[in-house]
Amino acid sequence: MNELPQDPRPPAPRPNGAGTGAGDGAGVTASVVPGRAALEPERYLKPSGRVSAAAAPHSGAAPAEGVANPVFTCRDVSVFYGDKQALKSVSLDVGRRQVLAMIGPSGCGKSTFLRCLNRMNDTIAGARVTGSIKLDAQDIHDDNLDVVQLRARIGMVFQKPNPFPAMSIYDNVVAGLKLTGTKANRSVRDDLVEECLTKAGLWREVYDRLRQPGGALSGGQQQRLCIARSLAIRPRVLLMDEPCSALDPTSTRVIEQTMAELVKEVTIVIVTHNMQQAQRVSDQCAFFLAEQNQPGYIVEHGPTEAMFEHPQDPRTSDYVNGRFG
Repeated sequence: MNELPQDPRPPAPRPNGAGTGAGDGAGVTASVVPGRAALEPERYLKPSGRVSAAAAPHSGAAPAEGVANPVFTCRDVSVFYGDKQALKSVSLDVGRRQVLAMIGPSGCGKSTFLRCLNRMNDTIAGARVTGSIKLDAQDIHDDNLDVVQLRARIGMVFQKPNPFPAMSIYDNVVAGLKLTGTKANRSVRDDLVEECLTKAGLWREVYDRLRQPGGALSGGQQQRLCIARSLAIRPRVLLMDEPCSALDPTSTRVIEQTMAELVKEVTIVIVTHNMQQAQRVSDQCAFFLAEQNQPGYIVEHGPTEAMFEHPQDPRTSDYVNGRFG
């Protein structure tokens, strides 16, 4: 019988302010709501600027400086769909309990690389991934690795909210327990639902209607419900593929506040086309690019502050300042 997995490592110091829309780093507070769980806001300081790594076209950039004890270590990752190469020689470290933002024009391989991290490309006919991807020093392509258990450690939030529409809010949150074979009694499930909805910034909005359908929530609430559902299986990493692209500015702000709280416990990798969002929420940033009919690659990556204020490659400067893309 599986039990809810716990991360044995103590929380790492937060080196960067994955800020809110207001840039003050304030998180979601739920102490005013009846119930068992509450989160306290916390303030963070911006890091001092560090020089980011630059890479030549069509080559894998060296791992970003300042990423100590990474949760993901990726080397020379290339992706093929049949005879077509979609991504070429990507090398990247993902810092533990940090937010990595992947930016770049459409079609440059950001989402393709994101799907590599929990082997979602395995579900695509003809897809092939080469190179090395290690999660906590373990090769995720090891033949002895259970893919179901891997995905239990790496949650996923998609561009379009996808709650189970006929299920209640409560049942949506605990749905992942059945998929992973995790047993929990009613009291444990009740506590888990409150905890995850609180962490997703949704508890105080829905605590009195948990048995109503998840599909009846607004778009922003549905996205936060999907985040809560991902958190219920205690992931180490949360992947987010343009999670705010279909949301209004108010809902986007709440999602960003939620991320600022979640990164205290989990590593977040987000794909975004919103440069302001990348600056607000991320510690590290990776700029992907692809020339016409060529595979995507990383041009430059490093600390977000350095990437936006002192980029080493002129293409990075052009992109983050809106001169193309």
